[in-house]
Amino acid sequence: VPISFGGPHAAFLATREEYKRQMPGRLVGVSKDVTGKPAIRLSLQTREQHIRREKATSNICTAQVLLAVMAAMYAVYHGPDGLRRIAERVHGLTLLLAEGLRRLGFDVLPKVFFDTVRIPVPKAQADHIATRANEQGINFRHYEDGSIGISLDEVSSEEEVHRLLHIFVGHDQLPFQLSDLADAIDLNYSAPLARTSKYLTHEVFQRNHSEHEMLRYLHRLQAKDLSLVHSMIPLGSCTMKLNATTEMLPVTWPEFARLHPFAPTEQTRGYRTLFEQLESWLAEIAGFAAFSLQPNAGSQGEYSGLMMIRAYHRSKGETHRDVCLIPVSAHGTNPASAAMVGMTVVVVACDQDGNVDVADLEAKAAQYRDRLSALMLTYPSTHGVFEASVRRICQIVHTHGGQVYIDGANMNAMVGLCRLGDIGADVCHLNLHKTFCIPHGGGGPGVGPIGVARHLVPFLPGHPVVKLGGPQAIGPVSAAPFGSPGILPISWVYIALMGRDGLTKATQVAILNANYMAKRMEKHYPILYRGDSGLVAHEFILDLREFKESAGVEAMDVAKRLMDYGFHAPTVSFPVPGTLMIEPTESEAKSELDRFCEALILIRTEIQEIVDGRQPRTNNVLKNAPHTASAVTATEWNRPYTREQAAFPAPWLRNSKFWPSVSRIDEAYGDRHLVCSCPPIESYQP
Repeated sequence: VPISFGGPHAAFLATREEYKRQMPGRLVGVSKDVTGKPAIRLSLQTREQHIRREKATSNICTAQVLLAVMAAMYAVYHGPDGLRRIAERVHGLTLLLAEGLRRLGFDVLPKVFFDTVRIPVPKAQADHIATRANEQGINFRHYEDGSIGISLDEVSSEEEVHRLLHIFVGHDQLPFQLSDLADAIDLNYSAPLARTSKYLTHEVFQRNHSEHEMLRYLHRLQAKDLSLVHSMIPLGSCTMKLNATTEMLPVTWPEFARLHPFAPTEQTRGYRTLFEQLESWLAEIAGFAAFSLQPNAGSQGEYSGLMMIRAYHRSKGETHRDVCLIPVSAHGTNPASAAMVGMTVVVVACDQDGNVDVADLEAKAAQYRDRLSALMLTYPSTHGVFEASVRRICQIVHTHGGQVYIDGANMNAMVGLCRLGDIGADVCHLNLHKTFCIPHGGGGPGVGPIGVARHLVPFLPGHPVVKLGGPQAIGPVSAAPFGSPGILPISWVYIALMGRDGLTKATQVAILNANYMAKRMEKHYPILYRGDSGLVAHEFILDLREFKESAGVEAMDVAKRLMDYGFHAPTVSFPVPGTLMIEPTESEAKSELDRFCEALILIRTEIQEIVDGRQPRTNNVLKNAPHTASAVTATEWNRPYTREQAAFPAPWLRNSKFWPSVSRIDEAYGDRHLVCSCPPIESYQP
């Protein structure tokens, strides 16, 4: 994973067995499908969508999945022996450097090290060494006491060690050869540092050590994923739009990828210009005085914004303001973010049309007026409607001394049409991995920059190494000063290519596509919420609850059946249980929208056959979905519908068919039998 001026990177969290069910986010575990075949699934749904909002404790939504996969594949390719060889080489070169420095009269700290050493030198000498290093195009770490820090890695070489020693000695002549130092080097660590236990013992780390094997392994994994290369992904509130190749290209450039986050300022002017331009563009788009790019995800943006609101209240001596009002229609991570900053969550009701119940809001704002800290509002709401009373809502909160946080997860319905700052928001976050085209990466990386009104600018996140934020900065929310700079060029290129008119047109098409689909679907499924105009925003909710009683069919059955039609499911049972939330984005052609609509219409016909008694309630194409190739080609077929109905229910599937890897998964089994380690796959067999 490249260093990319500080990110994105993956970090890994481990815990003891007894704490596994308190871990944030979600874990990958092993369950089984209806045939008994092992099935990998996300287990332990600890996120706020799956528990009572006011009790939420984990706001993790976007993680660093893509980077975790890259790191894992690095381990797969090299295996335990390969990683040890790499580590020994890096360690050996560092030992070689340390021994050379000692022979030149320098002290080297610490006594035991892996790839990093610290050399104490007088400040005047340190300055001379720094000058010579700069002439060689090499950056050292300079400690406050004058010490110099050096780290080596996989791309270091003996020639590099030579250059480093020449820099320290001050001329091109060394009183020794590097080969003379080899006898003084011992690669082994003494106890208790020496590792004696085995590692990477799973069989996947024992093969795939040639490029062809690795390529085929990756392709086999890729072939199991239903992605945007197959069909549209209509996940509501996720904005699965096109990630254009032109936008992605800069990520591969070494000028962006190989830059250290704490490189001298004069070496990072290009990146900083990009940051300044992107921040100013986002501020103009969203209507705020300033932006910070530091948060690494929307959930982290929420956390940052609420921390700033808390700091603002404290700066006024109002430390008692700790109540956060959150409507039922707000985005799922909101209540957990509020809980994480120590706020008390008070839920605000919605009316029958999906809008915030203004009367309930006003009553609770008045009830908690002495403690009111903030309102967290998603606009347009997760119900897929624009709140007609949004300005009134903001006014109520401000009147009672609170600040308004608007979740910008649904900004794809607003760019160029309206601005959150103009509506009355004091702070918001945007999702660059949604509206501004950074890929989702199977769950990350993402960027959740926060925009603030002028009175909150002094509280923008700071950093202990790089001067950032205002005079009352809340401190860093990310290890790197600018969060995940390596993927920011994607959003910069997207905005630069689209321009003002293009961004506005994209928003209009996103709303048009959603309303077109809602209009087609209303003849077959109830549309749960609409705005005052009778229209939806950029997403809409299909209500499937009536089919549970009439046919025994639930939203999850329809979601699984869509796999047989070659589609990823929409968002299931969120924000309303028993529903599907659909967001088409502006990226899809009308033909693809129609294909997805046709799939849902055909599924509605299949549901009607159950309602009419032509198919049984418990053994039908929906309850048995998805249908794998092994199931359809099995010798025995004891189902009351044909194999063709199971696997090829639509004509387009004749030309291109995506086969699910497993059948219906036993969800409860997976939660009861969580597997956090990596024993051989055979051990999961029942």
